[in-house]
Formats: sequence, structure tokens, C-alpha cells
Amino acid sequence: MDIDFSLVLVSLVVFCGALWLLDSLLIKKGRLEAIENYKKTQLKGRSEEDISQALEELAQEPLVIEYAKSFFPVLLIVLVLRSFLIEPFQIPTGSMIPTLEVGDFILVNKYAYGIRLPVIGTKIMDVDDPQRGEVMVFIPPHENKYYIKRVIGLPGDTVRYEDKNLYINGELVSTEYVENILVETSIGDLPGTLHAETIGGIEHSTQHIDAAGGRRTRTNWIIPNGHYFMMGDNRDNSSDSREWGAVPEEDIVGKAIAVWMHKEPGLNIPTFARNQRIN
Repeated sequence: MDIDFSLVLVSLVVFCGALWLLDSLLIKKGRLEAIENYKKTQLKGRSEEDISQALEELAQEPLVIEYAKSFFPVLLIVLVLRSFLIEPFQIPTGSMIPTLEVGDFILVNKYAYGIRLPVIGTKIMDVDDPQRGEVMVFIPPHENKYYIKRVIGLPGDTVRYEDKNLYINGELVSTEYVENILVETSIGDLPGTLHAETIGGIEHSTQHIDAAGGRRTRTNWIIPNGHYFMMGDNRDNSSDSREWGAVPEEDIVGKAIAVWMHKEPGLNIPTFARNQRIN
């Protein structure tokens, strides 16, 4: 089960803030009254040390209030940074190989496509729209979890994928053969090819399984208004808009901008050898 960290953060911020407010409006008043009552009735015959210790004990906040006040500003800062600026994300599958590998930790720019409220996702400020070729994190139509793919089609575009060739609005997307490779799949390594592809002025790498082992599709899609057509760079080993359709604008999370760490699955030490901007 995936954890909704935004919901957890919001809940913790609200909880800590509510305890702080409750203390400020009600509980603290009781402590101050106890201190005043002590000063009026309990000072005679007591040493300064006893008085100071007693006043300190009366002024002591309940432990849960003390923790709430300590954690609230930290949690609030993390919530703001994660919700409106930068959110970390780990690549869970190989659908974006060779651009992104399993175990890459990336940074997602949350304000690139507009500022949205955490949890509910309502956009409160427009900034820019996704452009062809950019790598985007989003929630797909069929599953409530983060996915990452490349923006292929914009609202109103016609996308065609035929015999491993990609066409946008009737024009063949520019590709250049690089080399023969082995493509890792669930049934083992299969022969394939590596290509350099350029979409929207962004050059990136894609890989394909040879015809004998790859998926063969010949399908056209017309992208509805307010939707985006997404594909993985691992073209024959990616679950994307070719299967579950275009992504609604309201389900956009942000723009993937950089790899900042990589960790192989299992008990392996993280490395920074793959640190790079994402094209």
C-alpha cells in the first residue's frame, strides 16, 4: 500500500497547530492562574530556591504540547517545500530506461506547471503548461499513484505509433540509430536498439526491442482538451497512455528536473555517480 505523504504531512501540521492553538487559548490560561494563585498563597516560609522550582513546575507545558510546538514549524516548512517547490521521487520501474534507471532519486519541480494545493490538487496559480519532450510526474487515470513518463502529445494533437515510429500531427519524430543493445525484460534480456530522439527540441535516448520480441502497435490517438499523452522512453516495456489513455491536467504533479542520487535495490550504498539534469 502506497503512503500519501502529502496527506500525512497535512494531518501532522493541522494536529500540531491545533494543539498549539488550544494551548494558547485555553490550557496556558490555567497554568498562568495556578502561578498567580501560588504567588498569593504559597510564598510565606519558603526559600527562593523552592519558590523558583515550584513556579517552574507550574509553568511547565504538557509534554504533548511541547512536542507539538517544536515540530509544527519544521513540519510546516517541509510541507510548503514539498507541496509548492520541490518534491523527491524514486524511480520504481524501468519504463524510462535509458533516461532514468530503477533506483534513481529525482527532484520534481512542483511549481513548473502551476501551484496546487496539497492533497486535493486544486490549482491556485498558473505558471506554465507542459511542453512536448519534457519528463513529467503525474497520477494516471487507472491508478492512484505517481507515474513518470515523457510528454508526447499536447491537447488537440494527433499521435500515431506505427512499427516503432512515432508521429505527432502527421510528422515523423526525428530519431537516429545509435547502437544494438540488450533490453532487460521480465522474461530475460532481448535484442534491441538504442536511438537518439528529439521531441520539442529536447534530445533524449529511447530503446526498442527488436520486432521479434517487442510489442507491435498501429494506433492513432486524438488528445482531448486539458489532457496529455505520455510515453516511456523504454518504448516496448512501458505501461503508458497507449494502454490507459491521456492524463488529465488536474492530475499533473510536476516536472522532473534532475537525478540527485542513485541506489541499487537491496542493501547497497547510495551513489551520486548518476547525478544529472533530466532531458
